[in-house]
Amino acid sequence: MNISPVLLDDDPDMFDYNTFSHGLYIGGQWRPSSDGRHIKVVDPSTEAVIAAVPDATLADAEAAVEAAAKAAAGWRDTAPRKRSEILRRCFELMTERAETLAALISLENGKALRDARAEVIYAAEFFRWNAEEAVRISGEFGLAPSGANRIVVDYQPIGVCVLITPWNFPAAMATRKIAPALAAGCTVILKPASETPLTAYALAALYEEAGVPPGVVNVLTTSNPGPLTAAMLADPRVRKLSFTGSTGVGRVLLAEAAKHVISCSMELGGNAPFIVFDDADLEAALDGAMVAKMRNAGEACTAANRIYAQAGIHDSFAEGLRKRMTALKVGSGTDADTECGPMITGKAVDKIDRLVRDAVGRGAEVLCGGAITQGRGYFYPPTVLRNVPADADMAHEEIFGPVAPIARFEDEAEVIARANDTEYGLAAYIYTRDLARGMRVASKIESGMIALNRGLMSDPAAPFGGVKQSGLGREGGQKHGIAEFMEAKYIAVTI
Repeated sequence: MNISPVLLDDDPDMFDYNTFSHGLYIGGQWRPSSDGRHIKVVDPSTEAVIAAVPDATLADAEAAVEAAAKAAAGWRDTAPRKRSEILRRCFELMTERAETLAALISLENGKALRDARAEVIYAAEFFRWNAEEAVRISGEFGLAPSGANRIVVDYQPIGVCVLITPWNFPAAMATRKIAPALAAGCTVILKPASETPLTAYALAALYEEAGVPPGVVNVLTTSNPGPLTAAMLADPRVRKLSFTGSTGVGRVLLAEAAKHVISCSMELGGNAPFIVFDDADLEAALDGAMVAKMRNAGEACTAANRIYAQAGIHDSFAEGLRKRMTALKVGSGTDADTECGPMITGKAVDKIDRLVRDAVGRGAEVLCGGAITQGRGYFYPPTVLRNVPADADMAHEEIFGPVAPIARFEDEAEVIARANDTEYGLAAYIYTRDLARGMRVASKIESGMIALNRGLMSDPAAPFGGVKQSGLGREGGQKHGIAEFMEAKYIAVTI
């Protein structure tokens, strides 16, 4: 299927999203929901309905599992080199169509076009990385300590996988799961977020064009994910669940998967501390803060959620961040000069507003922003708060928006304790010129990922994931990502 854009006559900068397939993608076929129902897709920049996608039923979910199971043996037995070449072609096609995919992401997600372009590049890299890893899956061979036999360990695909992805990175969260699963030899059923389904379907068409066989990747959209997911997990042919989303939903899914003893990978919520020591390079720290906080307008699980600035640098850092946040261009995601797009829904805006009002009510000072923007679209202005108290709700909940709360700290021990005072442990950021201090603090922060003097940590070549209530397992990395989709088989061989 050709997913090149069709430009609209009345808007030369926009393409016709109706040229993209909106059907369920099951067994290599595009089809409507079995009961004909649809889900409306809304542009968060304008609140206009831009498309409708099928609302899958239990029968559709069953058909997707059947298609994935039917394709499993053939894909598992496909030579690693052949799988690698198909994954490489997926990377090449995503790269060739990057501008179209970025525009589609901006349209349905509201993400600033510059962020959408970066996401497509990042998302495509999972195919390139896993194309290279697909041919490097190796086993183990050794002598048992008794000397009586050889130990052979073979790594085999785990089987049919259910993948559930969020709306904030509709391309990258899908490819971060699909690419290693396919490299390992698994077949998958992807359930993307109903807010941003168009990207998932556009990518499904791209995978087909790249040579992914029918049934290896299936895509379902639903407005009622609980029953459909439960039904798929209850099918004995499904052996893996990989989920990215909130900790609350993750707990529910873990309980459901436990009923059927299904392997789970969970990338859950975050509450990332961003620590700036007195000896930090101020401009570098501000650069990093703008990336860590404002990438995707703050709608990221790795976003800086609690900013701690040491007493000596606090005032200059707060003022510098205020100036930069005030200067950001807020607008429609598809506008080329937009730096901060809308939030995903009106409900998201209301949550951000509640958190800001709570912090201000507890004594926080608003340096910029701090009030809902009136008019069409789900906008909230870039906001900086100073003197945010530890008991503010936003110190314990993900903000998921363009709000930077700053608190002052005095010494290393204090900030480590405050950084760890959360049930989450996904990401953390540290700025200091003292490398020994940076490594020392990093070793004491309870987090799965640390960015030292960097505002961005995500990389397909590195293991992504958290500790505590931020998840189980890792995605990406030299072995971690593929290992999540494989099982070890031990064979005792008599000499």
